[in-house]
Amino acid sequence: MLSNLLEITALNSNLMTFLAVDLAIAIALLSAMRFVSGVTAKVNTTDELAKQDNFAFGISVAGSIAALGIVLSGAITGEAAESLTMEIIGMASYGILGLLLIKVGRLVHDKFALNQIDKTEQIKAANVTVGIVDAAGAIATAIIIKAVLIWVYGLDVNTLIAILSGFAVSQAMLVIATRIKERQYAKNNQGDSMQQAFANGQVALAIRYAGQVISTALAVTAASYFFSYSPDTLVVNLLGWLAFGIVMTILVALLTYLAKKLILWGINLVEEVDQQHNIGVAAIEMAISISIAMILTGLMA
Repeated sequence: MLSNLLEITALNSNLMTFLAVDLAIAIALLSAMRFVSGVTAKVNTTDELAKQDNFAFGISVAGSIAALGIVLSGAITGEAAESLTMEIIGMASYGILGLLLIKVGRLVHDKFALNQIDKTEQIKAANVTVGIVDAAGAIATAIIIKAVLIWVYGLDVNTLIAILSGFAVSQAMLVIATRIKERQYAKNNQGDSMQQAFANGQVALAIRYAGQVISTALAVTAASYFFSYSPDTLVVNLLGWLAFGIVMTILVALLTYLAKKLILWGINLVEEVDQQHNIGVAAIEMAISISIAMILTGLMA
């Protein structure tokens, strides 16, 4: 009995050491995200947050920190590595790569998804709407990166290729989702630009958009349940991810549409959100979008 207790205690002590190292690295990387956000935006974060009281910048940084936390949760598997050194290398590598991909994802989102506005300048100008959109894009990217981190195994060139390819899939899906929502918005608003509405500070529209891109990311992650990771069939699997992600995105969009019709019965969503900027209704739309995506992906797990 005593020997069993000693064995369990020793195991827990070893595991606690690994977890403590993981947490220390995670906190260090989360702290670094604020610094990186300031460097990429070419601003002093202390001035922006505490002196200028730039809420938009704060929301953007919050989104980046939350996104990195999501990525790091995929790096921490709950299983100890072969050695403490390997654990440090693995956690630090995934964390730094995640941090870089989140920032690169922001640039890709700016260049291709929201190509009609200067998101960085809008955030500097304290546009809260654009801050919300930026945070949502970072979180959506992180959700897919986390799914890829859990999907792959090992720490080699093939793993890196898989993670980068998964990142490319995530960005493609976010661009597709944005284009679809742009066309829908233009159709409902006499050809108006959704991106220009963001620039004009329509917070309700940004909240709805946040729900849409995050639900899209959740839909794409469902592919990880149907394709097994193998370096030999990586290209086929990633193409399958993209195709399956598109199908799942369409399915989530249809189910969300039906759910909104039932839950928000009697409410004209175009009038309330697009025209009257009703933040409350937009928040409900966001909750419905994310909930449907989570339920659907949960059923397929």
